[in-house]
Amino acid sequence: MNDPVRVLVCDDHAVVRAGLLALLDSAPGIEVAGEAGTGEEALALAARLAPDVVLMDLSLGAGIDGVETTRRLTTAPGPGPRVLVLTTYDTDADVTRAIEAGATGYLLKAERPEELFAAVHAAARGRTTLSEPVADRVMARLRSPRPALTGRERDILAQLSRGLGNREIARALFISEATVKTHLRRVYDKLGVDTRAGAVAVAKEQRLLP
Repeated sequence: MNDPVRVLVCDDHAVVRAGLLALLDSAPGIEVAGEAGTGEEALALAARLAPDVVLMDLSLGAGIDGVETTRRLTTAPGPGPRVLVLTTYDTDADVTRAIEAGATGYLLKAERPEELFAAVHAAARGRTTLSEPVADRVMARLRSPRPALTGRERDILAQLSRGLGNREIARALFISEATVKTHLRRVYDKLGVDTRAGAVAVAKEQRLLP
């Protein structure tokens, strides 16, 4: 008989965690190893409990978010857990950031329990599982042509990827801060994102950065 898949649940909402714990406890072949309300707590518990899979929300309130927690879990030395994202967010930027951080799968909280159970078992085996809407977005992104950015927009995106703020970008490129903001809005529109981190994530995914 195979050992059960040991799961650590990380979500900052206590009610959601309680529901997930009860749900997972009822699933065959799954054992709840622990629960965490913050990214920092998840890292500490994962090191101590050595779960097979961490069920990770992306938005964790105060402290590090789910993407950074995922990155630290998947890049830590030694054999670490698989990370299965379970969230309400399905934007291109969120999906890209999570997968780039090392997430094995990406599920939406609207999934049926059976889909969640199957995804947990798949993640434990290292297999990728994506919710249907997420898979559709990924395929659409792969099929779509790369957005055409102007030279100046690429310059600004490159500075953005270095972590520079608008004022620093303006100084580096010898343009006004207002001009930087205008170009950033156009970059966001072309990449289909609404945050700086999202723009950098999509740009890396589509190899728009040097």
